[in-house]
Amino acid sequence: MSNTDFAVAIEDLTVSFDGFKAIDSLTLYIDKNELRVIIGPNGAGKTTLLDLICGKTKASSGSIKFRNEELTGLDEHIRVRRGIGRKFQTPSIYENLSVFQNLEVSYPAGRSVFGALGFKRTDEVKARVQVVAEEIGLADALEMESGLLSHGQKQWLEIGMLLMQEPELLMLDEPIAGMSARERELTAELLKRICKGRSVIVIEHDMEFVKQIAHKVTVMHQGKILAEGSMEAVQADPKVIDVYLGH
Repeated sequence: MSNTDFAVAIEDLTVSFDGFKAIDSLTLYIDKNELRVIIGPNGAGKTTLLDLICGKTKASSGSIKFRNEELTGLDEHIRVRRGIGRKFQTPSIYENLSVFQNLEVSYPAGRSVFGALGFKRTDEVKARVQVVAEEIGLADALEMESGLLSHGQKQWLEIGMLLMQEPELLMLDEPIAGMSARERELTAELLKRICKGRSVIVIEHDMEFVKQIAHKVTVMHQGKILAEGSMEAVQADPKVIDVYLGH
């Protein structure tokens, strides 16, 4: 398989902070329409890796290609336009706006100040909001003030805000932290739905959840990849048990 066939091709990626290599010569390939879960102990470099892909952190060396375009020199906002969406651990939604309004303002046409000023609630936007609201399970809550949603619903709304931009790569950092058991189930179903048509990278600690959703699991340790494969293979890997699952 040539590198052009991957959604994301990361090669020999390194980032150093004051001489400490947070990511150390890392190489990683993610397929189109793949749901990849990255696991590993705290300090393994998982969040830093997402920071490098979205442009929040600049690489010291190496290559990050997205749909065969080199990203390392591009600013964060350009990467968003190229189709990269990133959700951080804490949901950042507009609590005083309705669910509908949160989704509406996330529509790409409304992104710039000029876009927002001249923004009309077109049928196209309404249709897109409806589709995304169905996808995230909030179609019945469109008029509700977002601050009144449950913790899990707020997380789904934020995923929805990213989906409004139709990203081809979606990155989620611990999406089920603080969720109830039922919300976790619904989130697993949601993630399985949204990886049809895009690649999704999830960082997660909950092994039961990882087992439910992952196409493939990458285990990171000290800025490197320790193991990669199915959840079963990774769980049985002596190296992984030693540094991560055994603790």
